[in-house]
Amino acid sequence: MLKPELSTFETCLGIDFGTKRIGLAVSQNGLITPLPHLNSGPLILVRIAEIIKQYEVAKVYVGLSTGPIRRLQLDFVSKLSVMLKLSVETVDETASTIEAQALLITNRHSKKSHGRLIDSVSAALILERVIC
Repeated sequence: MLKPELSTFETCLGIDFGTKRIGLAVSQNGLITPLPHLNSGPLILVRIAEIIKQYEVAKVYVGLSTGPIRRLQLDFVSKLSVMLKLSVETVDETASTIEAQALLITNRHSKKSHGRLIDSVSAALILERVIC
């Protein structure tokens, strides 16, 4: 499959939703960069809206898992869509955290750094699953 020319890439935001932390990654010109995670809280939607404005994001992708958190993720997607008036799509995030952990180990990040990096690396893997 041919990838689009760099000029046709849209800036996308990947989100790994968690009840404590929200992992973020941005894709610009086909390059995916993890951003610092955000702590969940009452202003999380406002903070994400600021990041979307800062990076001029055209599309948002939120990882969707199975199990009890799925309902919370879908609620988050719904609220985000209404607030942003922007298309927010879901992406299967099955095993993204396990993949992120493996990447961090492979790249020799200390176990201490895993906690602050894993959510955003997971968000980058979510973006990797879609073409932006």
